[in-house]
Order: sequence, then structure tokens, then C-alpha cells
Amino acid sequence: MDQSTQSRELPQIIQGGMGIGVSGWKLAQEVSRTGQLGVVSGVGLDSVLARKLQEGDLDKTLRFAMEQFPYQYVVKRALKKYYKSHGMAADAPYRLVPRPSLDCDPLRTEFTVLANFVEITLAKYGHDGLIGVNYLEKLQMTTPAAVYGAMLAGVDFILMGAGIPSEIPQLIKDFSEGKTGKIPVGIASMTEGEQGSGDAPSAGGSDEIHKSRVFLDPKLSFGANPRLKRPKFLAIISSNSLAGFLSRNPVTRPDGFVVENNIAGGHSAKPRGKMNLDDNGEPVYGARDETNLVLLKEMGLPFWLAGGRANPEGLSDALAQGAAGIQVGSAFALCQESEIVPEIKKSIISGYLNDDMEVRADPEASPTGFPIKVAQLSATLSDKEVYEKRERICDVGYLRTPFLDRKGKIRYRCPAEPVEEYTEKGGKSQETKNKVCLCNGLLATIGWGQKRRNGHNEQPVVTIGKDLSFLRDIILLYGREYSAKNVIEYLLTKENSTSSEHITERDLHAFPKTENAAMAKIM
Repeated sequence: MDQSTQSRELPQIIQGGMGIGVSGWKLAQEVSRTGQLGVVSGVGLDSVLARKLQEGDLDKTLRFAMEQFPYQYVVKRALKKYYKSHGMAADAPYRLVPRPSLDCDPLRTEFTVLANFVEITLAKYGHDGLIGVNYLEKLQMTTPAAVYGAMLAGVDFILMGAGIPSEIPQLIKDFSEGKTGKIPVGIASMTEGEQGSGDAPSAGGSDEIHKSRVFLDPKLSFGANPRLKRPKFLAIISSNSLAGFLSRNPVTRPDGFVVENNIAGGHSAKPRGKMNLDDNGEPVYGARDETNLVLLKEMGLPFWLAGGRANPEGLSDALAQGAAGIQVGSAFALCQESEIVPEIKKSIISGYLNDDMEVRADPEASPTGFPIKVAQLSATLSDKEVYEKRERICDVGYLRTPFLDRKGKIRYRCPAEPVEEYTEKGGKSQETKNKVCLCNGLLATIGWGQKRRNGHNEQPVVTIGKDLSFLRDIILLYGREYSAKNVIEYLLTKENSTSSEHITERDLHAFPKTENAAMAKIM
């Protein structure tokens, strides 16, 4: 029988919710079976489900979960639109799901609900452990439908970062009570005389002068409004000011915090004050960017520390400072159950062990405007030649932001879309510089990249934490193809901790460098 989580309300280890599909249901389930918190990434689950159905769902796993969905007419519609019993031709492009927008389109909404339900249902299947889901606050237009789908499946925790998630506690409360859930969405403005000039304020920042709302009315969408279990909500933060803002009001107060520092994987908050870059072009962080854990503890909410904590000492230190535990991402991103393409995982591991792996905090790559950690790998979008060959296209659209054009019509833009389109919509041309299409790139990282008819298929972009030092210990203990369970054992068992200083030159020679040709095989 799986180790029960019922005797401990809060886990010591939270597995990070990473990328689009990197932390899928298989990884979350394995972590949960150990008694810790397994977390699926809730970003882009509609695209992931649609593409897997088009490839035939050969093991029938998805259709098994879909059979549990309470509204089977939604399932029939989804299968008719996306399911291909014999799969697809190797070079055939995927049918896309509609891009997010403010119109609350019922068909898009119901498919988003279904996709989140499927992922959580599979993650929770066959054990009694805790399962969480991670969302980005930046993706506001899909949030109500995604959260509702996860709650329908009985998700235990919801985590959210990349913004100020002040509306989420109320959204969760409303859905748990069978009510309509809604959140506000900022809408930028294109000012007079700036159309096409490239001088208008960009969407999503201080220029948000209008507000709209996206909502999901369970009764309207599905003909029923059942009361649902209320999951705990953890806000992902990097400062005391945000923690204080959220915790002082009962309406916005979360159930706890995940405190990410600037070396944690994925997106990071910008440095406070003026952005300064070091010689490698990475943001410089200082004392003002550190969270005061003494003050955080006084707020009376549990918290977990994230970033460079993937070792037994990191967990012990966090507990000593009053934390409930730690969040670990990168160690799980490279384990067997992670959905990252195996060749990419092998390349990162070999590169690190041969002192040839750079992870750069790129201040320009992400369309969100936040710095993002990108592994510098050949045959990926971190490779300048690969990046420049890619035709800019925005056909997935999770990071598009709404704005009002000069005629008062709501339109959408993203700095990773074609430059001329972005500037025609009032965006600044400099904001498009070095922007990476994370939507397409992250789908390619898990093997579901779009196949273009011109032969230029979408290439991966790999995000991961800057501290990979855990690899030396874990690999000496378990080998290069280690499991999620191995990560948990390593973090919890001090006696098994092996100092990385003990690794020898002979050990290093056992990990040959990955040739560029190996990476090219995934394209």
C-alpha cells in the first residue's frame, strides 16, 4: 500500500510544476505515492490533450480518464474534433485548439475544463496521496476554466506564480460553493497617433487602463453547479511585500507560500529597482531581492523554499528556518518520469558532468517580460542559428495579451509574434528583440512540437534551474536514469548523501560528452 499522506497535512517536498507538460501526470503520481506533493503543470493542457488524441491515444489512457468526466457530451465533441484512431502521418501538422481570448467561447472553455480534469484524474489514480496543479497568473484568460476542471477532478493544491494571484482564493471559494467563478483581466490601450509607430505602451504592464472579466458559470456551461472540494492555495512569491499584500486581506489570503529565489528554474521576478546586467547579460540581484524569512514566518502561514535546495542539507536548512519544506523542480525535470524528450535530458546531464552546461537567466527571451532560465543547448532555440531560422508565428497564443485599438475593438498581441504585426498593433519594436515563442518551444521540449508544412518544424526551448549540483550526488547513488522516487529518497535520507567532492576524474570520464548529432535526432 502507498505511504499515506493523511497523517501529515502538509508535505515536506513539493515537486515543481514545470513548463508545458514537463511535470505531467506520471511524474506527479510517482511523487505523490511517496507521501510528498506531486504537481502537474496546468499550462497548455488543452494543447497537450488535443495533440495526444491526434496521435491515437494508443494505450487508451486519455480515453479512460475522459470516461470519468461527468458531462459525456463534452467528451464526444472533443473526440470528434481531435481524436484520430490511427494516429497521424509523421509530417502532418497538428490541429490547433483555439487561442485564448476574452469572449469565453463555450467550446474552448469546455475543452480546457476537460483537459485539466483528465490530467488531474490520471495523476490521482490508484493512490491516496496529494496532487497539486501549477498555473501562471499571467495566463488569465484560461484560468477559470482550468481551475474548474482541476477542481472537478478533486485536486488537493493549486499553486500559482508569475504575477499577483490576488483573485484566486475567491475564484476557488466560488467554485467550491457551486457559484460562477470570475477574475479580472487587464486590457492595454493603443493611444492616439501611435498605431503602427511602435511607440505605444506594451500590453500587460502599467498601461493596463481597462478591465474586463473572464468567467465560468457551471450552470451555463454544463447545466449543473455542484459544490466541489476546496483545494488549498499556495501563492508563489519572491518578496515580503507581495506576501504581506496577499495575506493581510481574508479575501486574497492564500493557505501558504512557495518562496522562489532568483536561481530557481523557469521565470523569475525582475530585480527590484533598475535592471542591471552582468558581463554575461544576466540580471544582477542584490539584498533587496532576498525574502526576509523571519518576517514571512510572522505572517502565520506555512511556506516552502525553492531554488538551489535540491539536497538533504537544503531541506534541513529550510526546516531550521521555519519552513514547512522545500519545492524542487530541476531534479525532477531530469528524472525518468519527466516528459522532457529523453535526448534533451541526456544532453543536459552529460553536459553538466563534463563542465559544459550553461544555464542562462535570459532577460529578453520570455514574452512575459520576466527573466527566464534557459539551458544553452545546440539544436534548440537557445542556439542563435536555430533561433534565426525560425519563422516568427503566433498560432498557440497563451501569452497574448488583450488591448484596445483606436476604434475601441479588443485585439491581441505578443512580442514573440512577427515584428510587423506587433508594431502594427501599437507594440514597441524593441520589445520584440530576441523574444522566443515559449508556447511552441515548450511543446517541442516534450515532443509535441508543431510540424510545419515548409519542413521547419518547431524546435525546443529548455528551461531549468541554474543550480544542477544535485546531479553529481544523485547519479553516483542511482545512475543517470534515475527516478522520481530516487529524488525523494535522496532528499529525505541524510545517510545516503554523497558529497560531490568525492566524484573523481575517472567518474567524469564515465559520462561522455553528448554530440550535437544526438540532439539533432529529436528534430
